[in-house]
Amino acid sequence: MIRVRIAPSPTGPFHVGTARTTLFNYLYAKKNKGKFILRIEDTDPKRSKEEFEKDIIEELKWLGLKWDEGPDIGGGYGPYRQSKRFNIYQKYAQKLLREGKAYYCFCTPEELEKEKEEMVKKKIAPRYSGKCRDLAPKQVEDFKRQGRKPIIRFKVPEKTVRFNDLVHGQIKFDSGLFGDIAIMGSDGTPLYNFSCVIDDYLMKISHVIRGDDHLSNTPKQILIYEALGWKIPEFGHIPLILNPDRTKMSKRIGEVRVSGYRKQGYLPEALVNFMALLGWNPGSKDEIFSMNDLIKKFSLDRVQKGGAVFNIERLNWINGYYIRKMNLDKFVQECLPYLFNKGLITPIWSSGSKNLGESFPVVPQILRVTKYKICETGEEISIDQLKKIIGLEQERMKKISEVDELTEFFFKKELEYDPKILAWKDMSQDEVIKNLELVQNTLGKTDHKKYTTENLERILRGLSQDNKLEPGKILWPLRVALTGRKASPGVFEVAEILSKEKVLKRIGEGIRKLKVQS
Repeated sequence: MIRVRIAPSPTGPFHVGTARTTLFNYLYAKKNKGKFILRIEDTDPKRSKEEFEKDIIEELKWLGLKWDEGPDIGGGYGPYRQSKRFNIYQKYAQKLLREGKAYYCFCTPEELEKEKEEMVKKKIAPRYSGKCRDLAPKQVEDFKRQGRKPIIRFKVPEKTVRFNDLVHGQIKFDSGLFGDIAIMGSDGTPLYNFSCVIDDYLMKISHVIRGDDHLSNTPKQILIYEALGWKIPEFGHIPLILNPDRTKMSKRIGEVRVSGYRKQGYLPEALVNFMALLGWNPGSKDEIFSMNDLIKKFSLDRVQKGGAVFNIERLNWINGYYIRKMNLDKFVQECLPYLFNKGLITPIWSSGSKNLGESFPVVPQILRVTKYKICETGEEISIDQLKKIIGLEQERMKKISEVDELTEFFFKKELEYDPKILAWKDMSQDEVIKNLELVQNTLGKTDHKKYTTENLERILRGLSQDNKLEPGKILWPLRVALTGRKASPGVFEVAEILSKEKVLKRIGEGIRKLKVQS
């Protein structure tokens, strides 16, 4: 059976690059009816934190990348945290020592650094000299009596290591270039190349799919597999994600945390769709893929060899597509927390409702609250009214987090804007005032019940025709007066949601702003 794994270290927030590698592993497993395993590589006690492990698990679940075995659900090959497997690593380190394939190295960090400096001066690629490789048993005991704590090094045989990479094809390395490698620290902590081999073998991993930054580790790991007499898995190294300037993706340039994109209002479906296209060619010009589509189409032979540039505009376009396709109730549920956090609205809890306090922004029960209060005005607003407001922006939104800025004018007591933008094209100030007063008088005589999008459009377009005015000379000043913006949803829809009283009040404020300006 095909078995793949993702093995993140909980030393920081879950990285987009790791998420993309996870996705490729997940798609490969599902495409081939295999198993996808999550392993936590937490051998560094100083840097590994529970909060980062929690972040990894939460963001993987949010992305919909569910594992078949892992630290939270168990499986037949656990433990799935490396910190719980130290006795296993010791066992195999001792086996290599007994067979003469590894040895104790007593060199101090200072000695190793001096060695490295001398090699650099001689323009030799730095590597361990191997001076502890053939220590006599007496020398080993003498060093131990002196209190020196050794590391364990693997004896690297001098040979050419060849393997077929599933992405890059045939690759070869001269093992003489990297020297004997450390596999266990002086405190008994296993080092990456050793623990990785032990875990992958014992967990029956058939395919190791990881980033190009691990390519140089592969020959070292192959040599350890051979020394232990174990079957070597298939390896595939996928291109790194690059910044627009083609440097390695880093927080220096932009957001790298999956949680950061989540908070910005990117949808999991969009992020998955986008990440899949980072370094993978579907073989068509299509850009939109569901998870099921990706599983059906994914193959490693379509993974490119070169780096994949992270194009935020492409992500925004894909996210906007998924936003437009969302069910309105789900869309509103995603948007409400941003309005709440911005301080635009607050829920009115009915008797018997549990006040969820700080957890409010993330709970799915958010739509169970039927009434809210506009923070600035104190007015009540129903969930149905909020659906109308939020629904107006669904077509224009690229990120859910934009909802507060786009809809803010609905919740304001007074709008702040430069009255100059009330004029359409070359309209004079007097002309703008005259036209706004015309609209104000007309809408003031309109019955409340007729404040619907359809009726308002009929009334206002008729007003421009009757007065032989271009529609823009009526509708542009009205739009700005109602929203304080040059760009907004349709002016008729906005007027219906605001209702007669607010419409008349905002028109009046627009007229006043112009008169004050003059």
